[in-house]
Amino acid sequence: MSALVAAQRLKDLARLRRVRDRIDREYARPLDVEALARGAGMAAGHLGRQFRQAYGQSPYAYLMTRRVERAMALLRHRDLSVTEVCSEVGCSSPGTFGARFNELVGMAPGDYRSQSADGGAADLVAGPVAGAAAGSAVLPTCVPEQATGTVRNREALVPVPSLAWQS
Repeated sequence: MSALVAAQRLKDLARLRRVRDRIDREYARPLDVEALARGAGMAAGHLGRQFRQAYGQSPYAYLMTRRVERAMALLRHRDLSVTEVCSEVGCSSPGTFGARFNELVGMAPGDYRSQSADGGAADLVAGPVAGAAAGSAVLPTCVPEQATGTVRNREALVPVPSLAWQS
């Protein structure tokens, strides 16, 4: 790898780190990939590809993971309704929030609150959190998504037909 290519790669990684840091800081604000890309001086598609390559998930998935982490804390420690928690973490759609929460945590937000009130939420959490230490229900930072949810058509694996004649 030439020195110029290596230097450009380091610059790109620094920009991606700034995007990730912005998501971590501003998760409760309305953020979209286009706005993040503009702030980083990149095209949205390029940002998405580079971010996924560097961190194992898309910028939107990373943002929703941060929002779900914060929602878990709010559900455990505050007397807010699920809709209020949804709004507090920056989600405008309770349905999308609930679906993503369920996908990442393994249960609905209301069920999570009930289980955490009983002291058993950490034991019942499934998916990316399952390997966490006993008593902690915090999603690990930047874990690539588990394939537990629905697979979108363009992500489905298509078998490649064999063109060789079998004898």
